[in-house]
Amino acid sequence: MKVKLAQYGILHDHASGKAWVMKESDEVDFCGIFEPDLKAKEALGNNDPYRDIGWFSSKGEMLDDETIDGIAIQGRVADNLAFADEALDHNKHVWLDKPAGDNLQAFRQVLSVATEKGLLVQLGYMFRYNAGFQFVLDWAKSGKLGHIFSVRARISSGVVNESHWARWNSPGERDGGILFILACHLIDIIVALLGRPDIVTPHLRHDGGHFPWFQDNSVVVFEYPRAMAVLESTALEVASGTSRRLEVYGTQGSIIMEPLEPPQLRLCLDADRDGYKKGWQHVPVEHRPRYVDSLRAFVADIRGEKKPDRSLEHEFTVQETVLRASQIESSIN
Repeated sequence: MKVKLAQYGILHDHASGKAWVMKESDEVDFCGIFEPDLKAKEALGNNDPYRDIGWFSSKGEMLDDETIDGIAIQGRVADNLAFADEALDHNKHVWLDKPAGDNLQAFRQVLSVATEKGLLVQLGYMFRYNAGFQFVLDWAKSGKLGHIFSVRARISSGVVNESHWARWNSPGERDGGILFILACHLIDIIVALLGRPDIVTPHLRHDGGHFPWFQDNSVVVFEYPRAMAVLESTALEVASGTSRRLEVYGTQGSIIMEPLEPPQLRLCLDADRDGYKKGWQHVPVEHRPRYVDSLRAFVADIRGEKKPDRSLEHEFTVQETVLRASQIESSIN
């Protein structure tokens, strides 16, 4: 039987992509969308993929439908925790896009309600089901690379267009800038690799020619008892997709992935092992479209076919780390 899902909001950067995969999935009955901003609905509602999807006339029509199993939360970052609260209050599982707002206590409350009610909260970090990242995480966490002592990562964009500024209205987006809204994807991976950092030291700068309040050139250092990670992110880069990268260095081997999409991996080992040779070599990995496997996992979790791939504790630690890196005060309240 198909799982019945709906979408709350269309103003997140991932909103159209999430609508596409729900619309195309053979496992989902996509029941429709509710967008509270009528101007946004008028401006975007006739674009793909929305034009042939049903629209709820009110949020009550969506939330009160007891047959709907889960809701994809796809509004502005400033609104999404409130949307998630409403969905959980109506006993819906939540597919919540990233980052999880900019108030840690509000996110803690979302997770508390989900735990109390036995509901799912899955964050929309798009690299979790990327085959390249899965290879890296498997090799690092299984010990095949030895002790991981260094991680370097970079994820950037070009100069952000005007349409984003109309949507980016939260303190996190304004204070944390590109690190908050984009580099959170790789903070999710760093936390999966190394856990909660002891010390987070951000350097957030504005070096571009537009929007002087926007932190568009950033570096953050994460310190651990026996490791360090360095993450770079800018909104000023030319052809930024091809230079997005992840480097993981261990005492028995290293992995470099560049670009991230489609993933291209190089593996270096200190000795022949696990079907690979000593030294540097390319590792072929499949290219998977964004969001598809994330949706499959969400559906399987709703059906009880497996346990969630990320715990709620992980989701909380990632969000806390994002806020620490973005110098958002609520992260330490």
